[in-house]
Amino acid sequence: MTVHNFDFDLTMLHLTAKWAFTTRRVNHDDVTGLDPTVELGVAGDLLLCEITQVNQHQKIQLASGRASTSYVGDKVVLCIGDRYAPDQFEGAARVTAAGADLLAGGGVVGSMEHAHDRMMAPTKLRPIGLLTDRTGEVINIARYGLPAATIPDHVTVIGVFGASMNAGKTTAAVSLAHGLSQAGFSVAGVKATGTGAFSDFNAFEDAGVSAMDFTDAGMPTTYRMPMDRVEQGFDTLVGTAAANGADIVVVEIADGVFQQETQEILAGSSICERMDGILFATPDALGAVGGARVLADYGLRSFAMSGKLTQSPLATMEAEKATGIPALSRTDLCTPSKVMAVVESVLRVSTAQRAGTPMVIEEMTAA
Repeated sequence: MTVHNFDFDLTMLHLTAKWAFTTRRVNHDDVTGLDPTVELGVAGDLLLCEITQVNQHQKIQLASGRASTSYVGDKVVLCIGDRYAPDQFEGAARVTAAGADLLAGGGVVGSMEHAHDRMMAPTKLRPIGLLTDRTGEVINIARYGLPAATIPDHVTVIGVFGASMNAGKTTAAVSLAHGLSQAGFSVAGVKATGTGAFSDFNAFEDAGVSAMDFTDAGMPTTYRMPMDRVEQGFDTLVGTAAANGADIVVVEIADGVFQQETQEILAGSSICERMDGILFATPDALGAVGGARVLADYGLRSFAMSGKLTQSPLATMEAEKATGIPALSRTDLCTPSKVMAVVESVLRVSTAQRAGTPMVIEEMTAA
């Protein structure tokens, strides 16, 4: 093993360094060296860092699926990447030998550009070196992405979009997936855009459905990724879910309708063209009205609304009256009879073609 001008023992890398969630598909045995020219790193490259200040993100989400409390002096393996989070940080996939910022606890490192007022300063890092293989090539997580896959015609794809960050998209998506699973369908969850983190991934699995995200397609984040790369990732993730037996795939699209990749998706990408229906999450009635109008500008309409809106009965009634779109709470989405009442019209596979449990079939018949 070759270490360039560092006193860090690379042979201890796998024993002492904390490997973040974004690196979870990496074969550790591929790492045989460090490249000190960290400023040449690009999005997806693996970077070994030392934590020098613990600030906003005080834990690292590990590849193993748990959160690890951070300490000054910890060695961490992260992915260089951009980040878009209106409620947290916007940052660029850029590091220098002088230092870098932890942009996301799931393991994204770069340079912070903008921050929400309630954020502390980002946790500070000292880049040590880019991880390299035996040929000296810098290791990028793109090499570990799933093989390309296509989406078969019989699979129903339901997109979950939101008015903004923290509108309740993930709760809506996983509840929808759970309700459809309880209705007798084989369901998978996919996070197609966003920043690598295990919370959304785990939420789908907690709901009883298999999950994948864009890190499985070789991207640490999708912010500032070319749209054709994001589209390829979508095809691969949904196609892989279908090959694994899913006949419905619930796909969460990160952040709000004004985020640049989300806008591109809505404006006529192959992702939007392949979606059979849209569930829209919003924090309030005004967001519901605005979201409905934005979708209408793209020639789209959601089959239902959900999100934080549904925590308020009055706001829910306001939104339904203003838009004419039904609103479903988390409990509604988890209830087969209620979710099927709004979803059945967009399914490519009918309930008659699926074998549900007698209890579920009886419940839907009674409804």
